[in-house]
Amino acid sequence: MSRKACVIGAGPNGLAAAIVLAQAGLRVDVLEAESTPGGAVRTLELTLPGFLHDFGSAVYPLGAGSPFFSSLPLSDHGLEWIHSPAALAHPLDDGTAVLLHRDLNQARDSLGLDGLAWDKLMRPFAEHWTEFAPEVLRPVSLVPRHPLLMARFGMVGLQSAQSVVRRFRNERTRALFAGLAAHSFLSLDEPLSAAFGILMAVPAHAVGWPIPRGGAQSLTDALCDLLSGLGGVVKTSSRVQSLEALADYDLFLCNLTPRQLLEVGAKRLSDGYNGQLRNFRYGAAAFKVDYALSAPIPWKAADCLRAATVHLGGRFDEIAASEKAVRSGQHAEHPFVLLAQPSLFDSSRAPTGKHTAWAYCHVPNGSNINMLERVENQIERFAPGFRDCVLARRVFSPADLESMDANLIGGDIGGGAMNIRQLLFRPTWRHYATSAPNIYLCSASTPPGGGVHGMCGYHAAKMALSKLS
Repeated sequence: MSRKACVIGAGPNGLAAAIVLAQAGLRVDVLEAESTPGGAVRTLELTLPGFLHDFGSAVYPLGAGSPFFSSLPLSDHGLEWIHSPAALAHPLDDGTAVLLHRDLNQARDSLGLDGLAWDKLMRPFAEHWTEFAPEVLRPVSLVPRHPLLMARFGMVGLQSAQSVVRRFRNERTRALFAGLAAHSFLSLDEPLSAAFGILMAVPAHAVGWPIPRGGAQSLTDALCDLLSGLGGVVKTSSRVQSLEALADYDLFLCNLTPRQLLEVGAKRLSDGYNGQLRNFRYGAAAFKVDYALSAPIPWKAADCLRAATVHLGGRFDEIAASEKAVRSGQHAEHPFVLLAQPSLFDSSRAPTGKHTAWAYCHVPNGSNINMLERVENQIERFAPGFRDCVLARRVFSPADLESMDANLIGGDIGGGAMNIRQLLFRPTWRHYATSAPNIYLCSASTPPGGGVHGMCGYHAAKMALSKLS
């Protein structure tokens, strides 16, 4: 083809879209506003020299399990996945921790009385991940390719996490599921919150929760290198102010949220479609802290040193209260905290003997409340003496996050609120298409939503190619 396409935004969805278009023979330029490609998938020296921090995401169950990314020879372009011995640790106040093991049989045995219930819930999807993943990582379909599998998922996923944990007898298992479901940013008594718990647990058993050697940037660099081999070009420090200024392209794929598309392309879109974009709802935000550490985090539960990801929040009811507060526009006094400690398993992240970690909690969109003390109180609760290990810290408010990645509107790291309406119509009934025949959306504001999987970009590019004439 002699067609020329412009992809706006070099995050994982933009790069996925660019690769699909380049594979089809289009000439592709990717225009990235920041000086480094990746969006939230970047690795930077955010605290001290030699300490490499993942600006956004750090652990990639859906990256490793992505139907599109796993089809690409990314290992040939420098990507190496590292698996910690356990996918996840969830410490409790008794000085122990619940571990989420990759091996489902091991997970069943470790969960005691709840082992069989956990196995029954997760095994059908974990054992059929190659069929399940393409179904859940695309727009909701009334005619799924695997109807029995998806009916089984729908029966559980549409429920609240609070309903699903009733099948567990042990508070430890309930706490584990609460932390998984809290990735949804939903209150745990809301419909769909159970779906997120399952969609976090199942890939842990199917593909693991790996980290990229060298940091998140390694995934971005592998995608960029592969794209370059296909003839695509990534142009950094190239912020797009208006689509009107880009006259040399036949096709546009925008790794932007609805608010940004309105800013750069409203004149090319119909009034009705613009109105639909204005009605799109953004979700709660993240308050994030990056740490340079003199030593590993001194967990009371030594098992926490076996996992790259640690969930801090205690019992189910505590985590539920935290997430309900955020959904109500409040700031939890004892927030649920997600913590990553990649340098335990990847020595390239910090100088010899030193470590990095990041932690974040959920806050209302656009919050300007400093949650640092509350976040660190939660870490100290399960790791007394943590503050004594801190050499330097970098705090990111929601506004700070948005200043470094314009897609993170008000600190929303998920591309928009996830509820029933925005599950089915994300961002509108058109999904990736807009009112303009050559303009498409390919960000996390389209199906299947947030997460580093590239499937928003993949599906948008496939749709665009199918309509090219």
